[in-house]
Amino acid sequence: MSLTRKIVTAMLLGMLVGVMLNILFSSSLISQPSIEWLHTNIVFGLFDTVGQIFVRSLKLLVVPLVLVSLICGVSSLGNNSRMGAVALKTVVLYLVTTAIAISLAILTAVIVQPGVGIDLALASEFVAKEAPPLKQTLINIFPSNPVESMANGATLQIIVFALLFGFAVTKAGEQGQRIISFFNDLNAVIMKMVMMLMLIAPFGIFCLLAKLFADVGVGMIMSLGKYFLTVLFVLVLHSLGVYSLLLKFFTGLSVKTFLSKLRPALALAFSTASSGATMPVTMRTVEQRLGVSKSVSSFTVPLGATINMDGTAIMQGVATVFIAQAYNIGLTFEGYLAVVLTATLASIGTAAVPGVGLVMLVMVLNQVGLPVEGIGLIIGVDRLLDMTRTATNVTGDAMVTTVVANSEGLVDKTVFDSQPKTVIEDS
Repeated sequence: MSLTRKIVTAMLLGMLVGVMLNILFSSSLISQPSIEWLHTNIVFGLFDTVGQIFVRSLKLLVVPLVLVSLICGVSSLGNNSRMGAVALKTVVLYLVTTAIAISLAILTAVIVQPGVGIDLALASEFVAKEAPPLKQTLINIFPSNPVESMANGATLQIIVFALLFGFAVTKAGEQGQRIISFFNDLNAVIMKMVMMLMLIAPFGIFCLLAKLFADVGVGMIMSLGKYFLTVLFVLVLHSLGVYSLLLKFFTGLSVKTFLSKLRPALALAFSTASSGATMPVTMRTVEQRLGVSKSVSSFTVPLGATINMDGTAIMQGVATVFIAQAYNIGLTFEGYLAVVLTATLASIGTAAVPGVGLVMLVMVLNQVGLPVEGIGLIIGVDRLLDMTRTATNVTGDAMVTTVVANSEGLVDKTVFDSQPKTVIEDS
């Protein structure tokens, strides 16, 4: 069985087991002590432990992968002018797709009106995390201590350091060539570690989803069904519609082939709800299945996992309209425009902040004068939507990477059109 099928099977089984446990916990079929034992030892014991170990195992590779692959990519690009063109195209495309995403979300939410008639008693207590000022977020992009940045997992700071280091290596002559050779060998070892971890992916994914659905169940989804389905609809529309149109317009490549070959990364993104944790597989997928040159993917994929927040922007757009309707607060056209601009720019500034989606939503709500407490209305189903919007983010990372690489003539179309390589599909 291929890796993708193993992951999908594990996802379905995990959801099924989780829903069954949730139903069992709320029924009177077994005694309270038995329910507590199952909840403590199976859900929070076995499932949570295995799931968290799996996610941590993936995340441990993020910092070395970003640093090493980016240094290799910059050094292989060679000259500064080419690197500048790649960087400019990448950043512009990420910002444009984010602006499109949140605009589409707001338009859909205004039409569907998911917040009309909502009972505010559903709101739970939520302590808003104060968003950092714009000046500080811009300053924080540049590292003062690269070792500290790596220890804290500050991805944007690592990217800046790796860019400077990689460019310096290309100018260092013979000594630089020896350094490049070392980092290329190190990159191969890290990628081997990625494939080793993929062997345990189905088990980790099963435990993650079993634990999640055992806790949440289907009741919470039903109570916020209109909001949930609105966000889900826009995420799918953006992933299959906007990305497909952009890919076809800029490259002429087959959208069906692109989405088909991206399945391993999408399955992992959906399961882990983490673009960072999925980054190693995303990078390997675009290189070995889509034919993108490593010199481009090593820059665009880590940057996308850091600043490409299309899925989060969609959630913010729908959530803003939803909260405004729930509190019977009208938003003007200028207010909606402020939401688009704030969310688009904040996708860069708050990328390295934990809980980035909710931090960015706080910034957006404050910008248009909506009550931050309204986040409590949606937090119950946010974890489930987070899985889908992460898959959207990863699709965007791969699309932008392919478009930028194609514009530089760095897509091997023979690889893109060929059958999937077994190094990804088969483990």
